[in-house]
Amino acid sequence: MNTKHHAATNRRRVAAITGAGSGIGEATAHRLSADGYDVAILDIDQARAERVARNIADLSGSALPIQVDVTTKASIEAAFLAIEEWRKAIDVLVNSAGIINVSSVTECSPDDFRRVMDVNVTGTFLCAQRAAEGMIAQRYGRIINLASISAERAGVGRVAYGTSKGAVASLTRQLAMELGAYGITANSIAPGPVSTAMTEKYYTPETRQAYESMIPARRLGTPSEIAHVIAFLASEEAAYINGVMLPVDGGYLAAGVGITGAVHS
Repeated sequence: MNTKHHAATNRRRVAAITGAGSGIGEATAHRLSADGYDVAILDIDQARAERVARNIADLSGSALPIQVDVTTKASIEAAFLAIEEWRKAIDVLVNSAGIINVSSVTECSPDDFRRVMDVNVTGTFLCAQRAAEGMIAQRYGRIINLASISAERAGVGRVAYGTSKGAVASLTRQLAMELGAYGITANSIAPGPVSTAMTEKYYTPETRQAYESMIPARRLGTPSEIAHVIAFLASEEAAYINGVMLPVDGGYLAAGVGITGAVHS
């Protein structure tokens, strides 16, 4: 896959990844760096961003760690200015920053609901809006947002998280509609259950077993498996894929009733 150079220039491509200090964001940073991108490591935790950037540098990659609060437009502006001073333009934006709140419809507080929406939806919007400025100017770009299977399939305790991810999927379609004429694609990934530091604390042995029994692949996914699909959507080969939400879930959304009569899956 030739991903090292912009089609219209002779420079290395630049990818900015939010939430890149851990989990799927970190795996994506490593994958895109391996593909030849200069990678901006954006995370609310500066120490985590610096750790990932050092790890990439140790592998002969080029990475810039930046502390950012995606819910604050001024923080995003400062981050993007730093990237543009470092490498001028962003070719790929991966919105991986996100949080989970687990509480029922009757127990989720307005503050908790608002916080999840601020990070997962408003943060994605603000970063995409800012990235679109440079992408429109160069008439090229890839925006890849992290949605979730929770955007399609409700779950107990997911009133804030599932609603936010449904909004991310809808926002992605809107971005695709309005930016497509400028050579920009916008797509979202819908990971199924994936083992990350953020999700592990919610997986008891019982819940993990329940998930695995519902997934045709009979296992949870890994951050690197999500990162590989993100890398594809960032590539030239995906130039005509626009406005989709792509499940990467081991068949979870495709699955139905696991047992019918005496026939077992």
